[in-house]
Amino acid sequence: MREIVTFDAYGTLIDFQLGPTTLKVLSDRLDLDGLDVDEFLDDFRVMRFQAVLEPYRPYHEVLHSSLEKAMRLHGLEYRTSDGDALVAAVPTFGPFPEVPDALRALKTRYEIAIISNTDDNLIARNVANIGVEFDYVITAQQAGAYKPDRQTFEYAYRTMGVEPSQVIHTAQGWEYDQIPTRDLGLKRRVWINRYGRPGSADYQPYDELTDMTGLPALLGC
Repeated sequence: MREIVTFDAYGTLIDFQLGPTTLKVLSDRLDLDGLDVDEFLDDFRVMRFQAVLEPYRPYHEVLHSSLEKAMRLHGLEYRTSDGDALVAAVPTFGPFPEVPDALRALKTRYEIAIISNTDDNLIARNVANIGVEFDYVITAQQAGAYKPDRQTFEYAYRTMGVEPSQVIHTAQGWEYDQIPTRDLGLKRRVWINRYGRPGSADYQPYDELTDMTGLPALLGC
């Protein structure tokens, strides 16, 4: 029976440097008295999550709108060029150091695939930056929905021609991936807990690793 290891991309495979990039883009406006930069970035993260729960629109629009909302919340002037700069930066992000070797090892036994909340044109270069060929790269643009929407995962399984019981899903994201996949009937789930966050017994069973170095051995490669 075919088995496929699926991955979230940004934050799991790709070092998603959106926070530092945002600070660089907005460096001329972040010196306001009383502005808590960490709080601003956290609000930006929340705005992005809220945006993907709304009716589908392309990810480049999600970045623009959520950045604008977060900036206005903190009294910062928003410019269209700010969102443009973030969108342009996303394809430049590369993999975490251990990712290419881990993926090559996994390919000796499994098919590998990406299921990502992004646009096709944005992720194409990220995948090229990894330097490992994937069997499938499935995006929100193709599915017409964003994780955590069940539609995104179901579209991916139809596209790959597999049942959930043939899928091992590996992801860092908790609210986007680990929570919604609990009840999908997957063969296995792996949480790449890169940031030392607490897990939850309510969403077991899942395996937990600090990065992808140990993933091939965990999955018998």
